Amino acid sequence: MADYGAMAQEHWARWLPTRYSSIPNPELFFRELGEEVEKEIDSLALELEGADPHQESYLDRVGRMRGARQRAEQIVLQERVRLDPEPGADPDEEPTAPPATEPGLALPLVVGPEDPEYQQILEEEQRAQETLRRGSDH
Repeated sequence: MADYGAMAQEHWARWLPTRYSSIPNPELFFRELGEEVEKEIDSLALELEGADPHQESYLDRVGRMRGARQRAEQIVLQERVRLDPEPGADPDEEPTAPPATEPGLALPLVVGPEDPEYQQILEEEQRAQETLRRGSDH
């Protein structure tokens, strides 16, 4: 799980130095902010997932859930963590390490045969379907 508090602290220290320096207890502030952000992301992701469509495959469900989580994270981080830089901060300066949620590092929206977990997911889906078949036979 991402440490949203540490992510916020790093961003604010770099891009919002005046605001950051006015926080009396940064460790406590960012720990609490991280916990709040995580709860907001969890809540919004559930909302964005919506109801499970009838006869949705396991892979489709995983893709829908991952997509909802990624979108929720993007929305909440923009609103609570990655605030716009203060005047005087250089927004063109590249960060030393990209955040874990940058598009190239995010989880795929749909799992395909090229993904390392694909076979495991297929096996799980087959077991789930077999369990459902056995349950409907009784």
